[in-house]
Amino acid sequence: MQLYEIHIHGFADTEAALALQEPLARLLCPVEDHEGPCEVPWGFTVGDGSLVLGIYASAARAAEVTDRVRKFVGGAHPAVLGGPTSDAFDELMGQYRVERPAGGD
Repeated sequence: MQLYEIHIHGFADTEAALALQEPLARLLCPVEDHEGPCEVPWGFTVGDGSLVLGIYASAARAAEVTDRVRKFVGGAHPAVLGGPTSDAFDELMGQYRVERPAGGD
């Protein structure tokens, strides 16, 4: 398990990038008020003309989430998976550990 960032590019401005946050949140977590933790801890930030989706996941799960994001946003917004480039998502590791005690998922 590690932090990954999915950089979603191709926005005219920050407002356009931010407008995609809620639809992507529902892609990752369709039921906003569900019980228990999200399958993959996630968060957003904006940087370098892109929307950045941070996730804490295995390499295989990160690739699967990236594929889902790519299909959702289409070719107008290339999505690139990479490791963390900032400390913007450090809280996701703690969230995962709190929500999944030792021996869990």
